[in-house]
Amino acid sequence: MIIFGIDWHIYFNIPIKFNHIKFHIMKKILFVAALALGSMTAFAQETGAPQDDATQATAQEATQDNFTEIESSELPEAITAAVSQNYPTATINKASVNEAEQYKLEVALEDGTQGVLYADKDGNWIDM
Repeated sequence: MIIFGIDWHIYFNIPIKFNHIKFHIMKKILFVAALALGSMTAFAQETGAPQDDATQATAQEATQDNFTEIESSELPEAITAAVSQNYPTATINKASVNEAEQYKLEVALEDGTQGVLYADKDGNWIDM
């Protein structure tokens, strides 16, 4: 079999009866190599422009904390009653409020567990 002007069975010292088998195997190997190379380049795409640290920090603060810190003594009675009723061993370490009068409470239990609770002004718990 002569391809590109080369008599391959003589070049690779392959008997003529196996020449067509080796050619089909070589075609399959080249096809798999091209497919693998093409699939690797598909994953090398850039996903977008990276943001600098200041932009990320500002965006995180805006979405995470629209709350203004207040003293625990400024909490409505309904919220302090709800905390003492549902979490009798809890201590309010930090309290914050947003414009919708929703309260963010950072609490610690006697066993050392800490958590954040959200409540409305009437002492109802909110999932946030």
